Amino acid sequence: KPRPAPPQTRPGMGPGRGRNLRAVLCQRCGSRVLLPGALLLPAMRKKAAAAAAGGGGDVLREHWLVRDMFSFENVGFTRDVGNVKFLVCADCEAGPIGWHCLDDKDSFYVALERVAHE
Repeated sequence: KPRPAPPQTRPGMGPGRGRNLRAVLCQRCGSRVLLPGALLLPAMRKKAAAAAAGGGGDVLREHWLVRDMFSFENVGFTRDVGNVKFLVCADCEAGPIGWHCLDDKDSFYVALERVAHE
């Protein structure tokens, strides 16, 4: 069973490239979610309004960015929650492992803390 890497190590990332060198896996079942080289780690900022609202969930600070939903090897999507769909493992339905805002059709975010790396 794959183990999650501590988020501060930026797992699987190539030095200076910002792209994943290793496959991205489901933490629970080990299914391959994405192949090496399919992701970019952008600088993310949390909107002040979202931070002030509280919400009671996990604060996830680093995400892989996927620009094409057909890059995924194995991912499922939840029903819409407002203007967001959450990403889950298609094999074991563990998640959410990331999210997709319906306002931006070409951006899918996978939380580093919610996946493992080969």
